[in-house]
Amino acid sequence: MEKQHKNCPITYAMKVIGGKWKPIIFMRLSHGINRFGVLSRSIEGISKNMLTRELRDLESHGIIHRKIYAEIPPRVEYSLTSKGKTLLPVFNKLGDWGSKNLEKT
Repeated sequence: MEKQHKNCPITYAMKVIGGKWKPIIFMRLSHGINRFGVLSRSIEGISKNMLTRELRDLESHGIIHRKIYAEIPPRVEYSLTSKGKTLLPVFNKLGDWGSKNLEKT
């Protein structure tokens, strides 16, 4: 059974972008919010440890890019990679579905 799920495209997609925080982080980055502190303040309820973990995971899958500027204090900015940008239509459709069905609940 485990082997079947290993090659499942939906399972892979959910591993990369699923969960409580990754879609929110993704959408914030798609709207230009790119500094750690700003991300942290813009996502209600996320701890700094969780934000760090989710950003690292998205980076390890090639969805976001982390750029460190050699300044004091150090500045770090996050952005969507070209691979990450291919997810924009998926999240836009998901948002459309949510908007359409939110009113019905």
